[in-house]
Amino acid sequence: MRHSLPLPHDEPPSVGLIGFGAFGQLVARHIAPYAPVFAHDSRNSLEDTAQALGVQLTDLRTVARCRIIILAVPVQAMADVLESIAPLLRSDALVIDVGSVKVKPVEIMVSLLPSTVSIIGTHPLFGPQSAGQTTAGLKIVLCPARGPYHTVAAFLRKTLRLNVIICTPEYHDQNMAVTQALTHWLAQGLKTLEPFSPHLTTRSFDLLRDAMKMVEKDAPQVFEAIECLNPYASSMRKQYLGLLSTLDKKLDTLTPA
Repeated sequence: MRHSLPLPHDEPPSVGLIGFGAFGQLVARHIAPYAPVFAHDSRNSLEDTAQALGVQLTDLRTVARCRIIILAVPVQAMADVLESIAPLLRSDALVIDVGSVKVKPVEIMVSLLPSTVSIIGTHPLFGPQSAGQTTAGLKIVLCPARGPYHTVAAFLRKTLRLNVIICTPEYHDQNMAVTQALTHWLAQGLKTLEPFSPHLTTRSFDLLRDAMKMVEKDAPQVFEAIECLNPYASSMRKQYLGLLSTLDKKLDTLTPA
């Protein structure tokens, strides 16, 4: 059964999307069939894309007056965006971010947004390169920060058929320090060794190369946020380097003279 977006019945449902890059367009593609989507982006060459997705490009004020606001901007730019829209928001607005880290964005949203505004931190565990035509079975994390979240979770589960994981921002970042920050860091490191042989590879190496391809088109701000704005990522990298150093020394003792 399809569920409409969790909006009051006495008004046209509307979603304001701030940021219409690759990820913003992915969000719009899956949300537009269920509610009007209004998008704002600083670039001026996206009209054709917006029209194809059924999205209306408009000014920031119009987007900020929507019932649900989705922030699809780099985490580094979030504070400036929130300061700009905070005075424009409806008192009953719901603000959602889609950043790769959660502790910092949730802290910023709680600090800068009016107390009546509901807040949910989210992290779709997929992107434009890994998502297909359907979201069915893909994972998304919800970190409720203020106000109700159950109707949003129901929409994501029952309509978009996403696998919804609910946790705290701290739990999210602690785990993503391994499953995302460490893997992106390793993928970026492996890329510096290119070019690789196109023929002399094992299946395990082919899988590593697939992982490199999945992140190679990420914007530099995405990698920076994953590595530098996750409060647990730096210690995880250092711990892993220590383990590699220990393993390297052990292997040296096994190497014939």
